[in-house]
Amino acid sequence: MRKCLLSLTVAALGLTPSHAQTLNIAMTGDIMMGTTYPSIMLPANDGRDLFRDAKDVLTKADLTVGNLEGAICDGGRSTKGTGPNSYAFRTPTSYGHLLKEAGFDFLSMANNHANDFGPEGIESTERVLREQGILFSGIAGRIESAVIERKGLKIGLCAFGHNSYTLKHTDLTTVGRIVDDLVSKCDLVIVSFHGGAEGRTKNHLPQGPESFLGENRGSLRQLAHFCIDHGADVVYGHGPHVVRAMEVYKDRFIAYSLGNFCTPYNVSLTGISGYAPVVEININADGSFIDGKIHSFLQTRGIGPRLDPGQSVAHEIRNLSNTDIPQSQATIDAQGNITLKGKH
Repeated sequence: MRKCLLSLTVAALGLTPSHAQTLNIAMTGDIMMGTTYPSIMLPANDGRDLFRDAKDVLTKADLTVGNLEGAICDGGRSTKGTGPNSYAFRTPTSYGHLLKEAGFDFLSMANNHANDFGPEGIESTERVLREQGILFSGIAGRIESAVIERKGLKIGLCAFGHNSYTLKHTDLTTVGRIVDDLVSKCDLVIVSFHGGAEGRTKNHLPQGPESFLGENRGSLRQLAHFCIDHGADVVYGHGPHVVRAMEVYKDRFIAYSLGNFCTPYNVSLTGISGYAPVVEININADGSFIDGKIHSFLQTRGIGPRLDPGQSVAHEIRNLSNTDIPQSQATIDAQGNITLKGKH
């Protein structure tokens, strides 16, 4: 409803979408700033340098979103055992302020590490994020969606995962219900999903469903298009631990995986697994895509994302997009600039 009224207002004023109000959005992939489990692996200087190189683009955006891996808590029992390969992430609560200072406004919790320390870990994570003024969603039976206002626009956000305790993106009835509700009361809607098979060989986007370790990890093209068809304006994904293709579909932006953004420990950062983009896009007040930029960063163990002067991350996403989604309305150049085809 509000989108219709906005479109009528823009038309009445004789403005094209490019001359109407615009919104700048920054998006990242997985964030796990350090862990105290099963052993202490924390960055130097209490993590204050983790986001150093990316902070400028993150804090300047009108809205900054990402995916929070693991629990932010100081105790509890792991749901994944006690061995050295348990892959349970527990970030100290004292690190919560780093997310706020880096500029994050919304974080997805709909992933396979949010429940690493059970309900107590989830509750602690939510409490820390609330204390920092960061919105979140994605756990079934808890917070289904969030709404924030920027530049006079009401923006709805929601997140979906593939685990039983998350709002599952394989349940399109639930996805449609939540997206439809946000569309009915917001000017813009942004959807996050955690899905896809994992590993350096999983950087290409399949046409159909994916599975990993016996789990249904979703049919992500179908999911993203379903969300856009239901009125969402931006869809961004994460989960494979590598970057994947991007597209503009029906004038709306989709990033199928933004990879690992700030995961200095217990996550492989070898080769393309260390690619850590910040994707910045500009959209019109009606949600249509204007342009964007892939900011290239690389990760090394214990350090966090650092500038990639060779633009290898942008080159990877460009090649994947050209190969996997040649029909996209957008094109990406060698410097990571994203533009609509025919509007260079």
